[in-house]
Amino acid sequence: MAAVTEVAPGPTSRPDERHRRGKARWAVLAGAAVVALVMLVPFVIMLLNAFKSPSDYSQHGPLSWPQEVYTQGLKNFWDRTDFPVKLLNSIFISAVVSVAGVVLSLLNAYAIGIGRIRGRLWVVTLFLLATMLPQEALIYPLFTMAQKVGLSDSQWSVIIIFTVIQSAFGTYLLASVLGTFPPALLEAAQLDGAGRWRILWRVVLPIVRPTMVVLMIFFFIWTWNEFFIPLVMLTTNDTQTVPVALASLQGDRMMDAPTTNAGALVSLLPALIFFLIFQRTLTRGVTAGSVK
Repeated sequence: MAAVTEVAPGPTSRPDERHRRGKARWAVLAGAAVVALVMLVPFVIMLLNAFKSPSDYSQHGPLSWPQEVYTQGLKNFWDRTDFPVKLLNSIFISAVVSVAGVVLSLLNAYAIGIGRIRGRLWVVTLFLLATMLPQEALIYPLFTMAQKVGLSDSQWSVIIIFTVIQSAFGTYLLASVLGTFPPALLEAAQLDGAGRWRILWRVVLPIVRPTMVVLMIFFFIWTWNEFFIPLVMLTTNDTQTVPVALASLQGDRMMDAPTTNAGALVSLLPALIFFLIFQRTLTRGVTAGSVK
């Protein structure tokens, strides 16, 4: 008579545990939906008031539905600020900073993470501390240096400043990534006769490219939203950016609330469109970086 062996059943989740897990997921989704709605409230109010006449705004307040579609506020903001010029200035500054900041971050991180320079930990800590410095503490020496080198009221002064500021964070991030780089890949490349530059462009760059794309998107959006340093450095209408133009016009000409909301809406749209275009690229970059 053959012996019968009993196979122990595998671990299965109990129905009550699955039920609790499902309730927890629904609670998290509900909380995320509430947070999303709360964050959307200011944008909805801005959108309502952008197409509301000044008389309608004064009579019914900012939370009422527009009695008619009022587009004169958009036209006033467009004409008073010479918005196309400000838009091109913001795009130019943000694009150059995003590219230059990522390239500088890669070179710094390659020297720190792969080159293993002396005092690597202190250098990375210095870059981390540099990202925490308030702009108010830097603006006076930066403004003085810009005047002495002939970059007063020049877009290149803002580009240089933000390239250095953004690359401080990029260097800290990429140096942390390259610090865990597989030594076997580097040794194999060196055995094949590859030099440092060839290792950088042929071995290191393809692996950290997703992280660099994420940094480039962040640098563009961060630079686009910057206000204080461009406000001090750029003093003429031909060099100012969109946030500076919106704030200076509001204080100079005392615009009404609907025109201010219309200007904020027009100023927000380019950055929003840029984010939507590169949303999938951003998601792929974060996922690829986490897998590698």
